[in-house]
Amino acid sequence: MSVTSLPTAPPAPFPEGYDVRARITELRLSAFAGHRRASFPLGAVTLFAGPSGSGKSTALAAYEALARLGGGAALTEVFPDPTAWVPDRARPDAEGRRGFRIGCTADGAEGPVQLDVAVQAEPRLRIVGERLSAGGVVLLETALRDPGRRTVQAAWHTAGAAPVTRAPLPDDVLGTTLLPLRVAGKTDGQRRVLAAAEQMVVALRSVFPCDPAPARMRVPVPTGSGRLLPGCDNLADVLSRTRTECGRRHAQLVEVVRAGCAGPVTDLAAELLRDGTVRALLDRGDGHRTELARLGEGELRYVALALVLLTGPGVLEVDAPGEVPDALRTLTVLADGFDRCLDPGQRSQLLATAARMGERGHIRCVGAISDPAWAAGTPGVTVVHLRP
Repeated sequence: MSVTSLPTAPPAPFPEGYDVRARITELRLSAFAGHRRASFPLGAVTLFAGPSGSGKSTALAAYEALARLGGGAALTEVFPDPTAWVPDRARPDAEGRRGFRIGCTADGAEGPVQLDVAVQAEPRLRIVGERLSAGGVVLLETALRDPGRRTVQAAWHTAGAAPVTRAPLPDDVLGTTLLPLRVAGKTDGQRRVLAAAEQMVVALRSVFPCDPAPARMRVPVPTGSGRLLPGCDNLADVLSRTRTECGRRHAQLVEVVRAGCAGPVTDLAAELLRDGTVRALLDRGDGHRTELARLGEGELRYVALALVLLTGPGVLEVDAPGEVPDALRTLTVLADGFDRCLDPGQRSQLLATAARMGERGHIRCVGAISDPAWAAGTPGVTVVHLRP
């Protein structure tokens, strides 16, 4: 296991206009389901486009898996069926081992930081290799040395009396997430390792997978449910909160809803019912209100995604690192089937909203669509074309 010595020179100053917020800017699928040696750049708004079977949902699944690992989840939680992600026709080695490899790049105050993970799916699920690097320097590296033990051998920089620290780490969680518990931060080398690990973890934890489920959004929900769920089941309760807490963003939401829903819309409100539940309503401006339950699936998904894009970590059910200032992190929304059930006007309006929020820097969006033609050329949007 070789770990390069750290340079002692101070880091170069940031160029003017450099974005120091932690965010994922590249997804790497070295060997994951149908993807091999694939690398995808991720902008403020990125849409994976292609026909069925091209790997759009697979790419988003890999991103979500990395996000959950970055949040400290165990492998068995993230990959309940790990063999499903082993590349097709991948042959086991002499010891019957097969697996997959995924990785990403997180940009921010420390510059680009790369994380690459090798997972063994058979015969036993485990992380068999992990590498965290920045500026061409490997900061953390792990490797499976003894298959009979549930640990990997890790090496990370100390740059003190001993240039490298070696210790066993568990093979079922991401080693990068454990560094703050293992590294003292007494030397420049240790502090660089910690800063890079923190940037990666912050970028990965600030992810919100979202797939609105219209059937569940039609039912009144109990109050006080907290932040918006990934399926937007509790949209009505969250609306009652956002309407009173942030009038400016609520006004923006009403404007976007007005552009994508049939008929006049002057407000989006929540009504408390006698049984203690709450339902969402469209105010038509003439004394009449329409229950969201009466809207079609396209309108419901449109309203839900608009709410997600116009809010933030304080409203969404996301494991955002509370100890990190908002100015140093950004929220990424993962939206598989971004344009599902939407008409041309709705999808264009929603994409424009995503691009506008992405330009501000605090909300990013990664989605999947089938037809790239309608989204191509939209300012601020990166379209990644996939083929089966």
